[in-house]
Amino acid sequence: MILANVRSRLRAADFRLAALALGRGDPARRARYERLLVEEGPDALLDDPQLLPALLAVRSLVVPSAPLFTYAAVRHTLLAGGVDDRALADYLAALLLEFGDHGRHRRVRRTDDESYDYLVDIVADLAEQDGAGERGFLLQTHLGNYSLWLAGLFPDYVAARRTRVGGPDLPYYDALGRHGYDLASRHRLARDCGMAAIFRAAADLFPALRAAFNRLSDRVFFPNVMTPDRILRAL
Repeated sequence: MILANVRSRLRAADFRLAALALGRGDPARRARYERLLVEEGPDALLDDPQLLPALLAVRSLVVPSAPLFTYAAVRHTLLAGGVDDRALADYLAALLLEFGDHGRHRRVRRTDDESYDYLVDIVADLAEQDGAGERGFLLQTHLGNYSLWLAGLFPDYVAARRTRVGGPDLPYYDALGRHGYDLASRHRLARDCGMAAIFRAAADLFPALRAAFNRLSDRVFFPNVMTPDRILRAL
């Protein structure tokens, strides 16, 4: 299963790059950030409001690692939406990195016999499972994860599908995603792996998380795409 572990993947090279990016070519400014890192720890750099734009502006042979960029993108997009929760940002960054692997978003784990194209199929499979078992838990978390992945990062796809074939709208994804995370938060396996509080927060904040992912999609991942729905989201 996906765990909140992106922060633990960051290395000294990531923090040096963060200081370099925040320094924006000024050696004295870079030195201040390096001292700040030593004196106050990595969050002093990771939470700096200028980190994400600084990483986006990096133009050199040294580029941000996937964990550094993804965590910064998620953390600062959530902060902009009023969600200040490092553990939740850590988990959602791990979700993006995991689901970004080809085809992973369609399975409850990396190697699994079943794949899901539609949320309703996850719901149907979940109804046939023992809710207390491992498979049921994986389906619960996947319902939350897949709902956020689809509606958060691909809202234009959701809107186009709704127009073409009468597919579900964003509130439908919000409801199912919240339901999945709510069930997962109360599962014994969530408590055993230290994820109960994160799933609880994801359930409580799901519409805000989906809206934050919409902004992340529009501004960072697909900045050059323009649709009527994107214009409405920007209003």
